[in-house]
Parts: sequence; structure tokens; C-alpha cells
Amino acid sequence: MSTHAKRERLLLADLLEAAGPDAPTLCEGWTTRELAAHVVVRERRPDAAAGQLIPALRARMERAQAEFAEKPYEELIQLIRTGPPRMSPYGIKQVEEAANTVEFYVHAEDVRRAQPDWSPRKLDKVFEDALWSRLEKAARLMGRKAPVGMVLRRPDGQTAVAHRGTPVVTVTGEPGELTMFTLGRQNVAQVDLEGDKEAVERLREAKLGIGM
Repeated sequence: MSTHAKRERLLLADLLEAAGPDAPTLCEGWTTRELAAHVVVRERRPDAAAGQLIPALRARMERAQAEFAEKPYEELIQLIRTGPPRMSPYGIKQVEEAANTVEFYVHAEDVRRAQPDWSPRKLDKVFEDALWSRLEKAARLMGRKAPVGMVLRRPDGQTAVAHRGTPVVTVTGEPGELTMFTLGRQNVAQVDLEGDKEAVERLREAKLGIGM
């Protein structure tokens, strides 16, 4: 049975392959080649991948990503498509589903939405609910850098507090769009923002997400 993470993994690999190695992405400063190298390092070099969250390991992560980026692009795509090495914890279905569903969804959108002719992708309800479940659990972490209070709201009225404070901005959208917004892709997220005009602008410009 295919999992959400597996489906998004294959979609990401297909999108990277179709775009070619030098296409832009929403990840600042990264081409598709560099994004592919990041994904591979995350799965195959956990000692280096931790540099995304631990400043002392940042240089190691950047070196590892640069080394992988030198490999043939087709090889990087194949490493993504075939998945983590056999002994990796990511090889356990439950671990991969928990750790990679959002990761691969967002990076697939990083490739898609960097193109000038992109259009919103319709997600099925089961996947939307899976994204919302993860968003509810991680909302405080994702919203910790928000300069104002931030409440996430689905169109059906379900809410999650991402950051306590005043004034409050309510961000309304489907779970996939809220995920993009809270992970720093505010300029392409299809959401509605309600609140004080200045607070809304500050939130749009904020460096949201879980990285450094």
C-alpha cells in the first residue's frame, strides 16, 4: 500500500527530472540540483543533515550537499526515487510517513510553484487531513518566529494557534496552503489573512519555518 510520503517522494522525483538540474526553486538560492542534493543528504547523511537545525553542524551539511550536487543529476533523482538506504530509520514505513510527508509535499511545491505557469494542485481529503494533523501538532514550532499572534484556520472552521500574541492575524486556507505559509512560502500560499493591516504585512514578510 502506497503511503502519502511515498507518493510525494515519487512526485518530487518526477518534477525534479522534468525541470532539469538548473531550474529555480522556492528555496532561496537553490536550483533544482541543489534541492535534490539536500533531499539526498537528509536521508543518507544524518550526521550532516542535522546542520539544518544545529548551527555547529551547518558547515558539515553545506559541504555534504555540495559534494552530492557534483554527482550526475540523474543519479540524484534515482537516489530520491529509490528511497533511503536499507539501514536508515527512514526505511521504516511509519517513520518515513511521519518525517517525510510534509517534507516531500513542500519540496514538490517548491519545484512546481517556482515556475511562472504554476496552478494550484487539488489535494484529496485524506491527504488534506493528514497534512492538517501534522500542522496541528507542529503549529507552535512552525509559528515560533511570527512577529504577531497567528491562528491557522481551515475553511471548515477548525483552528490551531501557531503563535500567541497581539495583534492577532488569522490565516485561512486548506491544510496544504497553510503548510506552505507556515514554512516560509507566504508569497505563493493561497490563503486569506484577516487582522490589522500592519500586522498582516509583518506576517507576510516574516521568516517563518523551522530552520535557522
